[in-house]
Amino acid sequence: MDSVKRYLQFVKPYKWQIMGTIIIGLIKFAIPLLIPVLIKYVVDDIVGNDSISKAIKADKLFWIMGIMLAIFVVLRPPIEYYRQYFAQWTGTKILYDIRNQLFTHIQKLSFKYYSNTRAGEVISRVINDVEQTKNFVITGLMNLWLDIATIIIAIAIMFTMDITLTIVSLILLPFYAISVNHFFGKLRGMTRVRSQALADLQSHLHERVQGMPVIKSFAIEDYEQERFDKQNKNFLDKALRHTSWNAKSFAVVNTITDISPLIVIGYAGYQVIHENLTIGTMMAFIGFIDRLYNPLRRLVNSSTTMTQTLASMDRVFEFIDEKYDIDDKPGAKELTDVEGSIRFENVTFAYDEKEKAVLKNVSLDVQKGETIALVGMSGGGKSSLISLLPRFYDVNEGRIMLDGTDIRDYKVRSLRDKIGMVLQDNILFSESVMSNILMGNPEASKEEVIEAAKAANAHDFITNLQEGYDTKVGERGVKLSGGQKQRVAIARVFLKNPPILVMDEATSALDLESEHLIQEALDILARDRTTFIVAHRLSTITHADRIVLIEHGEIAEIGTHEELMQKQGHYYDLFTVQQLDS
Repeated sequence: MDSVKRYLQFVKPYKWQIMGTIIIGLIKFAIPLLIPVLIKYVVDDIVGNDSISKAIKADKLFWIMGIMLAIFVVLRPPIEYYRQYFAQWTGTKILYDIRNQLFTHIQKLSFKYYSNTRAGEVISRVINDVEQTKNFVITGLMNLWLDIATIIIAIAIMFTMDITLTIVSLILLPFYAISVNHFFGKLRGMTRVRSQALADLQSHLHERVQGMPVIKSFAIEDYEQERFDKQNKNFLDKALRHTSWNAKSFAVVNTITDISPLIVIGYAGYQVIHENLTIGTMMAFIGFIDRLYNPLRRLVNSSTTMTQTLASMDRVFEFIDEKYDIDDKPGAKELTDVEGSIRFENVTFAYDEKEKAVLKNVSLDVQKGETIALVGMSGGGKSSLISLLPRFYDVNEGRIMLDGTDIRDYKVRSLRDKIGMVLQDNILFSESVMSNILMGNPEASKEEVIEAAKAANAHDFITNLQEGYDTKVGERGVKLSGGQKQRVAIARVFLKNPPILVMDEATSALDLESEHLIQEALDILARDRTTFIVAHRLSTITHADRIVLIEHGEIAEIGTHEELMQKQGHYYDLFTVQQLDS
């Protein structure tokens, strides 16, 4: 029940709204209990009362029916409306708070988490599972108690009419309780399994929708249909198993609730025949038995709903409990002014403790405003080294110093705010060009955005788009070419204006014209900043202050282009081969 305790922390701010809704609900559920009482009064005290005239009977009947109509037509509708409205309002507000906290949590989770978790799994928990937990408020905290209150009120009224008949009415309640406990006890585990199968299906679908160009280009629609069918079938099997057990539960419990009225009718009918009970009391009891067992049937539904809700709660809090690999340590300070000198001291790093280290005892001193190019074969550790600088990952051994202070002593967001990154595959969001550039500085004016776009050689192509800066770029920037996406990403960094710049394969896989425009923009961007360039094409980094050749996670060579060429080591070999190829 730990999940329930934790969920109640989200409920706590709305306790008065919930209590108000329950009070309104009690009135709403109490009003229909007047019907059996009305039946008894009309049958015994009006219709069956031979001591008064027909005129008085009619007069009494009209008066009581007038009062009841006023209650049901004037009083009950607004009570019904406000009970439904406040119940849904409260539940929805709680979901709003939970999703807000989850999104904050999502943004704090590390790159390591996302490299091991599918996006569809995360989305399923934030959307599907959180939505299911709404039932805890509406069903568990409101309807459940209202149904129990209705049962207690009904039983209390029945006891005032006939104690023996009331006991007969409740004779099957213990069997009801035992069957609910047995059947619905197993349902929570089944619900969790079904929810996971749904999350797997959603994850698979999410990946396939994103990868549709690959599916179409390889013409593997039939193969992918089979794979989707396998995932879909897995969910179907889990859902049907859950449905089968649920159906058994309802079959048994509803049989018990259906037998009870038969017992009451039989016993009450026998008592009326022997004149131990009035017809009005018998009819009232039949009415009450319906009012008694309808809430009991709803409690069965509530049990099913609560089982699903608790399973979803478990999954939500399991997600919330994911630890942050990167977090501010106690007393971490805000990074404000940056000079830009960076020192890697004996840095060793592995993506996973069980895996081999990708960087081994790397030491490198970088001066303020210096441009450092990182080169070497794929998998050597270049991108790993620069991913440590904004603390996308933390070092296993050693440390990284920024202006003489360990970067782990700074608040991580303030550190990243001082670093601009241009990557090989820059992600754009499916909003306007303007919105995507503004991510560099959401407070910037339109004029500043345009200046940044001009500096990135992006202004001309943007103004030629159908809606200029208001053009929607599509998911991941699908409506723009590779070169255009890169220039929007560079404009973003120009707008951010960070003191430290990281460029990871920023011009690879582009045509010559785009590469020229981008290289020109990057050269301007790198001025007066401490800059790291990861490059595959060595001809693009000959201007760097120093070139660092990284092989097998270690620094193999370091120096200017001219120094390394004179040394005639591995850098010389790589550069010569590339020149011959070109």
